[in-house]
Amino acid sequence: MNLNQITIPSLDVEKAVTFYKILGLHLIVNALPRYVRFECPDGDSTLSIHKVDELPRGVGISIYFENENIDETILLLKQKGIIFLSEPEDKPWLWREAHLNDLDGNRIIIYHAGNNRKNPPWRVK
Repeated sequence: MNLNQITIPSLDVEKAVTFYKILGLHLIVNALPRYVRFECPDGDSTLSIHKVDELPRGVGISIYFENENIDETILLLKQKGIIFLSEPEDKPWLWREAHLNDLDGNRIIIYHAGNNRKNPPWRVK
């Protein structure tokens, strides 16, 4: 089984398109104002955004985008006006990550884990 795509809710899909294009995703389906789909610049995953009248309540969604040059990427995104909740930081689970929210409050983590993403030292055998 392979993860194909994730679909997230948005109150304003047009604004979300601008935001995710700044992050570097490529728009491949445009059914504005109700729906769009992006492909990630690396790999085969896609991200869809659909219009909702009300956002879900509670913890919400977390989206992880892996990037080998996390510090450089964060700097470039900041120069484009993206606001981060945290700076790149080495975590105890052996990932380097920085956090931000999209315009609808969905949590985004830009990180680099390398081999530790699927093969951490504590992986179940």
